[in-house]
Amino acid sequence: MDAALHTVPDGPPVEVVDGPLRIRKRSVSEMDNNVFLLACVRTGLSLVVDAADDAPAIRALARDTAPLAVVQTHGHWDHVRAWAALVDDPGLEVWGHAGDLDRYPHAPDRLLDDGQHLAVGDLDVEVIHLPGHTEGSLLYLVHGATRPWLVTGDSLFPGGPGATFGDLAAHQRLMDGLERRVFDRLPDTTRVLPGHGDATTLGTERPHLDEWRARGW
Repeated sequence: MDAALHTVPDGPPVEVVDGPLRIRKRSVSEMDNNVFLLACVRTGLSLVVDAADDAPAIRALARDTAPLAVVQTHGHWDHVRAWAALVDDPGLEVWGHAGDLDRYPHAPDRLLDDGQHLAVGDLDVEVIHLPGHTEGSLLYLVHGATRPWLVTGDSLFPGGPGATFGDLAAHQRLMDGLERRVFDRLPDTTRVLPGHGDATTLGTERPHLDEWRARGW
């Protein structure tokens, strides 16, 4: 367990700062959904990751920052329950991938795709499209002063990739993407911020890649 980033459902948020990057995390609802705030220390500009639930709690998480938008990791119901409330006054835009349009409760204000870079003050947030858990699943990569930070939604957790609900082709696609786009590219120090539960690192998870591929989900 990463004590610095451990939260409990509907408990208080936690915060870490890594050079220009401020990260806040809060767990909402009975599903223990993580909502993250990626904020520029100097300018206060920020992104909220996932409109999971409890709009007042999400707005409180973004206190004293200027959110540019809510960016979705994917469109499963437990990650979008606060969408409508967050676009109400004072409104926030919600951005997501076209692959999950049939899952979103509303059309995104902006469509995101692989390789885009979102300028958030001094931060550069890279969008990584990694289908498998859903067709439109996105990861968000941002660099602090000491390490990369990767928000993975339900595509990667401590202990393995997200569920593909018995679809072996989707599982292979997800594993191929994780190995090629994440593990082959990023260092072991990369901190993984999943959609539920505690953080991990790529170094902790890397020895289990063959095991994950073999077990299928």
